[in-house]
Amino acid sequence: MTLEELKTPYTPNWCPGCGNFNIWAAFKNAAVKEGWDNTNTALVAGIGCHGHLLNFVKLTSFEGLHGRAIPVASGLKMANHRLNVFVHVGDGDCLGEGGNHFVHAARRNHNITVLLHDNALYALTAGQTSPATGKGVKTKSTPAGNPDEPIYPLALAIASGATFVARAYSGDIPKLTELIIEANKHKGFAVIDILQPCVTFNKICTHSMYVQNTYYLGNDYDPTNKKEAFEKAYEFGEKKIPLGIFYKEEKPSSEEGYSQISETPLVDQDVKLELDGLTDLFKKYT
Repeated sequence: MTLEELKTPYTPNWCPGCGNFNIWAAFKNAAVKEGWDNTNTALVAGIGCHGHLLNFVKLTSFEGLHGRAIPVASGLKMANHRLNVFVHVGDGDCLGEGGNHFVHAARRNHNITVLLHDNALYALTAGQTSPATGKGVKTKSTPAGNPDEPIYPLALAIASGATFVARAYSGDIPKLTELIIEANKHKGFAVIDILQPCVTFNKICTHSMYVQNTYYLGNDYDPTNKKEAFEKAYEFGEKKIPLGIFYKEEKPSSEEGYSQISETPLVDQDVKLELDGLTDLFKKYT
């Protein structure tokens, strides 16, 4: 697989300077380096600016309903756990409409990689407040300031049972590429919260703000310490926005917990769906 082979006939239509361009570049770099192609990889996205990425990468993909990307990806992985399954979601898409799916997929430890395009608002619909928008921030839907506390995506992921939790800044393409590869190699529910500035509607979470206030977790940080990871997940402010792997835990994935598919993927099983055979099928697995 080469960058040329990943090209599609479509031209990206994101706003100039949008962080999605860098996520797109990092993902393609990772795909080339790891040999992801249509025989071993599937992409799923929800609705939002992030979802357009599927049009610009020549890989098997499915763009679903708002907030419903994760259950589709979970189903793909359970049907064929040899696939590399990536879920591109937005903060509104994933943490709002899709919040319950995010929590339960993490709890079950589905072996999928969630790439959260986090611009802290609903960008596709012109900049309304999302679950990740900071308290007091003025948007199209909260002109007097957001009255609600934001969701901290990584804290939610850790509390829900995710076994690989990381944060990246879209402006650092090499590091983001590395994290995407590492997250995919992890066996279990992997989440990367990607700080991705919306240059058109978000005038607070800008590229310059992230450059000035982010730092990478050092070698002295222990990503196996769940308590410390949870505390770090709430750090977000001036000069203290940590990047890197917050938490990592090795335990069986959801797909390994089902005896019916743990050894032979469903896609390789001789499952006949004729009505006459359904009774026997139910008896076999009960």
